[in-house]
Amino acid sequence: MKKLLLGVLCLIIALSMGVPAENDIRIPELNLTAKSVPENEALAFTRALGLGWNLGNTFDATGGSWIRNEMDIETAWHGERTTEALIQALKDAGFDSIRIPVSWHDHVDKDFNISKPWLDRVQEVVDWAYSRDMYVIINIHHDCDRKYYYPSEACLDNSIAYVTAIWTQLGERFKDYGERLIFENLNEPRVKDTPYEWRSDPSIPQVAASMQCINVLNQTFVDTVRAAGGNNESRYLMVSGYDAAVGGVTCDNFVLPKDSADNKLIISTHAYSPYDFALQPPTEAGSRSTWSILETKDKSELALMMNSLYDKFVSKGIPVVMGEFGSRKKGDNLSSRVEHAAFYVAVAASRGIPCFWWDNNAFSGNGELFGLIRRGQLTWEYPQIVEAMTTYKLK
Repeated sequence: MKKLLLGVLCLIIALSMGVPAENDIRIPELNLTAKSVPENEALAFTRALGLGWNLGNTFDATGGSWIRNEMDIETAWHGERTTEALIQALKDAGFDSIRIPVSWHDHVDKDFNISKPWLDRVQEVVDWAYSRDMYVIINIHHDCDRKYYYPSEACLDNSIAYVTAIWTQLGERFKDYGERLIFENLNEPRVKDTPYEWRSDPSIPQVAASMQCINVLNQTFVDTVRAAGGNNESRYLMVSGYDAAVGGVTCDNFVLPKDSADNKLIISTHAYSPYDFALQPPTEAGSRSTWSILETKDKSELALMMNSLYDKFVSKGIPVVMGEFGSRKKGDNLSSRVEHAAFYVAVAASRGIPCFWWDNNAFSGNGELFGLIRRGQLTWEYPQIVEAMTTYKLK
């Protein structure tokens, strides 16, 4: 009885404050006008990606002085080892695709040869998803460093060597996998640790020079994978521009690589948008915790962003994947996150663009709280967000 009274009291308080209780949050009804998407094999392929999920802060984690075994890096950032049951839970929840970000630099020797145990473990998780008819993306993630790859003129030769070495080995290991395994070159390439790191503005000379280097590295990636034989000759490949930002691919400085395969390149981009709601730390000035489908400005910002990708690529038959998006938990803002997820996925789908939620298994504290499923317990913390996305995903 005490628990019942407490629950009723909490509901009354929530309603009096204008904050809906979690079990009272409804998926918004949306009826968006879809843009005309050309009918070709590449766009049909990305349509099948449906809704995606990122295995964040896992194989992309990087080591530190406390790491004694390279295999422990998988759990270094959140303590959970990936299980086959997790992949099944994603499939059961309605996710069609999984992006598995991987950082390789802690697992290579001086000649950039990848550690066999590490590559075996990555392949094991790939197989769990692939065997369930899911689409799988693997990439080069947190390796942006002058010792590995770094998109600047001074580091270009070493960067070409690193990209070539990694994708030669991955191409060989996965050459017999079919088209549901997708290779993505570089995650958010940029001139790291500079004032221009997160500014995809080609009017900045350092950024423009980096964009040219990224074009070279993307071409290196395509050429290397195609030369790896097997199904790599026609595999779908994802390439991004500076920062993987929308502006990094829609500007004239971005050049789509030349490819021996016909229309097998996918534009990869990320957007935690609008930034003040989706990504900006709540302690910073200008950060906000609310987003509403009733606010024209909120909706128009996302629509304009998706329109720019549609106009530049999709309308011309070139596929686009939103490889990372989401909104971080800021206090009790679940209702806003649900509305945002629903509209974001819906407006992207209406332009032929599949979306991948960034899940870093983070639920509490002061960090970027993007977690949806508690991996250790296989329980969905925010099933309303998942329902919002599966309701409006690309079909």
